[in-house]
Amino acid sequence: MSTETAREGPEIPVAPPEAVLPAVRAPADLAWTIVQMRAGERITVNEGLIAAYQAASSPHSIRALKSDVEAFDAWCRRNNRIALPATPETVADYLDARAGKGSRPASLSRYKASIAKIHQLLELKDPTPAPLVKLRLQTVRREKGAAQKQARPLRFKGPVRDVERDKARGLNIRALLESCGEDLPGLRDRALLSAAYDTGLRASELVAVAIEHIEEAIDPEARLLQILRHKGDQDGDGATAYLSPRTVAAIAAWTEAAGITTGPLFRRVQVRRYKARAAVRGRPIDSISGRETWDLRKTLSKPAVKARVEYDIGTVALHPGSIGPIFRSIIGRAFDRGALPDLTADDLARLLKGISAHSTRIGLNQDLFASGEDLAGIMDALRWKSPRMPLAYNRNLAAEQGAAGRLMAKIG
Repeated sequence: MSTETAREGPEIPVAPPEAVLPAVRAPADLAWTIVQMRAGERITVNEGLIAAYQAASSPHSIRALKSDVEAFDAWCRRNNRIALPATPETVADYLDARAGKGSRPASLSRYKASIAKIHQLLELKDPTPAPLVKLRLQTVRREKGAAQKQARPLRFKGPVRDVERDKARGLNIRALLESCGEDLPGLRDRALLSAAYDTGLRASELVAVAIEHIEEAIDPEARLLQILRHKGDQDGDGATAYLSPRTVAAIAAWTEAAGITTGPLFRRVQVRRYKARAAVRGRPIDSISGRETWDLRKTLSKPAVKARVEYDIGTVALHPGSIGPIFRSIIGRAFDRGALPDLTADDLARLLKGISAHSTRIGLNQDLFASGEDLAGIMDALRWKSPRMPLAYNRNLAAEQGAAGRLMAKIG
């Protein structure tokens, strides 16, 4: 190995066929993951290039790439294939195997892109543009369809035609906000749900909101939220979202009750409940026979204790993965309190399956569409660079409110 090659980085040793994945958990460094992959030849890792990629990418993108290439490498080891450099046949067979286990075309496209990226970072020939890989993916799309499963929208008034005049019905954010309790978890949930709908933030963006990001607006009762970084903003240009007076009031109630003055806005609330305890009268010491074994603690009087609830507020932001479960918990409690009267238990079970952290973003998207906003306005409000997703989220509403839908509504 030449001196120049040695300075670039470590070499990946050839892995024997019987090699297995290491038992230890991979660290955050992407280069470490690459070194563990099953290689058919000695491959030099350009650590400078890997470091530059990690610095230019979001943590989410790096985690996704690591997860994808580790899964590809594990499959290659189980099937005695070489992961680096991979052949088009290996990539095509891997995508077929994932499709056979239920992966949708959108997921397969991501796996393909990750395999391509790892080859590019190692300056290896990319196997994914090969006709065989493209034709196998095309076959899966034809058999399964390319449409992605969409999260169920959480609209402000529910499934209504006129968002301004129609009465709220079904599963709607208005009822959910009104049903949130006045204790600390309820105040947190109300502020979280209201802010999520106003801004259309994704889960990772929502939990990143801090007190310092909220600024005054022209309307004294509203506020502006400075979004430091979002999914479509890899350069960190930032964006601004509107917080309604409703959300501002909810945030103020939550932060005042929780004593939050700086740092992450949405935090964990741990609840500790203590049951009531009746008073206990102790026995006099001289009434206890010396021949008996006894515990002095059992002879002492104990006063009555009232039931109480204590709260522990976290110091760090919620995890992005907790947003969807919180939304589902809010809906379940609202149903139990009778706040969703036109839903049955079967309706609730069916609806909850589709609720995720993305539901408020889709709901806002559909409400903007239903209120007559054009595509450019919707893309600006939700910080989209491409019209593909807002159009996909509005597909059902477009069919209902389009020319055919309007005609059928008129003629009955």
